[in-house]
Amino acid sequence: MSDARSSALKALLFASSAAGMLCAAPALAADEAPIATADVTQDATNLGTIDVHGQRTRREPKDQTFVAPLLDTPRAVTVIPQQIIEQTAATSLQDILRTSPGITFGAGEGGQPLADRPFIRGQASGNNIFVDGIRDTGGQQREVFNLEQVEVIKGPDSVYSGRGSGGGSINLSSKAPRLQNFIRGSAGAGTDGYARGTVDANWQVSPTAAMRLNVMAAQGDVAGRDAVDFDKWGVGAAVAMGLGTPTTLTASYYHLDSDQMPDYGIPLYTKLAGANGPRPDAPGVLDVPYDSFYGLKGRDYLTNTVDSLTLTADHRFSDTLAIRNVTRYSQTLNDYVVTNPGDGGTAALVNGVWWMKRGTKSRWNPAETLANVTDLHGSFTTGSIKHDFDVGVELSRETNKNASYVVTTLSGSACPAPLTGFDCTPVYDPNPNDPWTGTITRGVVSDSQTDSLGVYAFDSISFGEKFIVNLGLRWDDYSVDAVNATGTVAAPVYKPFKGDWDFVNYQVGLVYKPTPNTSLYASYATSSTPPTISAGDQNTGAGTGTGNLLTAILDPEDTESFEIGAKADLFNDRLALSGALFHLTRKNAAVLEGDGKYYQVGEVEVQGLELGVSGNITDKWQVFGGYTWMDSELVKGASANVNVGDPLANTPEHTASLFTTYRLMPKLSLGGGVYYVGKSFGGNQGGAGGGANRIYAPEYTRVDLFASYDLSDRAALQLNVQNAGDEAYIMRTNGVHHADVAPGRSAILTLNLRY
Repeated sequence: MSDARSSALKALLFASSAAGMLCAAPALAADEAPIATADVTQDATNLGTIDVHGQRTRREPKDQTFVAPLLDTPRAVTVIPQQIIEQTAATSLQDILRTSPGITFGAGEGGQPLADRPFIRGQASGNNIFVDGIRDTGGQQREVFNLEQVEVIKGPDSVYSGRGSGGGSINLSSKAPRLQNFIRGSAGAGTDGYARGTVDANWQVSPTAAMRLNVMAAQGDVAGRDAVDFDKWGVGAAVAMGLGTPTTLTASYYHLDSDQMPDYGIPLYTKLAGANGPRPDAPGVLDVPYDSFYGLKGRDYLTNTVDSLTLTADHRFSDTLAIRNVTRYSQTLNDYVVTNPGDGGTAALVNGVWWMKRGTKSRWNPAETLANVTDLHGSFTTGSIKHDFDVGVELSRETNKNASYVVTTLSGSACPAPLTGFDCTPVYDPNPNDPWTGTITRGVVSDSQTDSLGVYAFDSISFGEKFIVNLGLRWDDYSVDAVNATGTVAAPVYKPFKGDWDFVNYQVGLVYKPTPNTSLYASYATSSTPPTISAGDQNTGAGTGTGNLLTAILDPEDTESFEIGAKADLFNDRLALSGALFHLTRKNAAVLEGDGKYYQVGEVEVQGLELGVSGNITDKWQVFGGYTWMDSELVKGASANVNVGDPLANTPEHTASLFTTYRLMPKLSLGGGVYYVGKSFGGNQGGAGGGANRIYAPEYTRVDLFASYDLSDRAALQLNVQNAGDEAYIMRTNGVHHADVAPGRSAILTLNLRY
């Protein structure tokens, strides 16, 4: 057993022991006051709309830049509350965002990291993930044990967050200390060796101070994927002083250690005879068994580590004016060697059996970030006009190191002629237990330092009770100082690069409120994407073009979006409905024109419709989900516009989700989720055989099941059956080398406790 797995098991035993102690804890005596636990309720039909005083509260983004309630904000925003995270048995960011239609995840390959790569409204948004309003840099696969809610902001939002892809951003809100005493624990076990334990404890240590500790450990295999396993553990700790007073100081620390077998899925049809070979079916995914795994247990690995320290100071000058300062230092490491079944050359037919040589992808990517954000926010009136405002300054420095590994195979599974050497396997019957000996040596290291300065201002101007004008303006200065390395360690070639960009973005929105609980809105917003992150990767310093633009520093890509929509809070704010129509245009990508030269004239368009529902239809019936229709088009693309008119990569036309629960009896709740994703293309590159857009992941429908039974006021059993129909489907393709297979059916039984 590896040291990492041993550590995970120890943490899991600690979590399970804590849960056992909770079970054995005595009940409150008759004269003891019950602990206020509304924010940690187990009620399967309540999406967390009750505060600790028993009053209804709205689910709102935690980010200070949202100067108005969601109902009065002229843009599409989805808030995924903690209860949905828990009820769906989500453990990763990808699990959570499955409940928010219109968001997909791209596959890692080549220059793209094996990490979270969300696409929002067709735009790569891996650089647009935030934790408590601070950009969360570094390639990683994020956990959820320390989250209270997830906020998805749709559309160009550089006015909120600085440089961005234009599709939107994702903010992860962490669990924070409260003036309460409570302990929550969970211990889960399931199929495929699944085991997970968590503890969430909060202590009020004085009338104005509290501490909170979250611990998680988990391990298991991935259902339906031979040899793919994981183990991980994490800690989130925070202490706050001055709670309930004008001045609050909070210090928090987060650590995650994850060790898993990386999975690059199955090959495409091109593995057998190249792009012009026979195509077995329309999607272009090779018809191998979906449990086929092409990696090597003795070689492949994926390690993610995250350490983050955050200091927050809040001071309220009055009921209408406050200031907030947040400083964060974080370190991440994304380190892996993974078998790519599409690499290694074309397969060979030997004595009636197709043989292939395994190819590898690798990355060593440590990243450090130091960021500071200061917000002055409040409200004032000028005559009959009310202003809710936020002005702020953001400073950050990010350092990234990037290297690949040189993987040398000395012995292993021998290759039959005409293939040579070792590390071969039958295409239709790969063996992850094949022997392997060799060396893994880090190659030359590229490094970059990115400095950014942003100044912004927002104002939500209320003209009486019916009309609101929402204005936002932001200026950013963004610079990169990098050294890109090529060649070998023995003979490295270093190419320095310096780039500096400044850009201004803005948004204008108008809200009309026919009633206090409904709103209609229209908005226009922009964003800017520097060339160093235009592919959605972390900053690499590659801010120049190709061909005639090889030495030219590219301009940022520009995105603009028009949006109209409507929102309603019904049933005394228990149920939120939303709808939006949008049209997004992204310009200024470098493309190859007919004269053989590159120009920054590339353009894509995405237009669509989004519908959302969240809350309670009745006291017993909870719903959360929505529908998204997207019509995407490559208006002007690369490779002499070979793929013009194609839909964008990772942008299915139709997606829908609905997770619902119903309390059948006082102690029993049943429900589940239905998730539909239309076919999704893998890329927009041109090339032999018509380009990568010939490859796509077919449409699929997935069904999950949920049940919860209250053993007592403080204990409940929860059963989740993921992919209950054992639907065999492809989650995504990278369009060039491989397709990622979704997990098969699995079941998880969890004991949830609270005190």
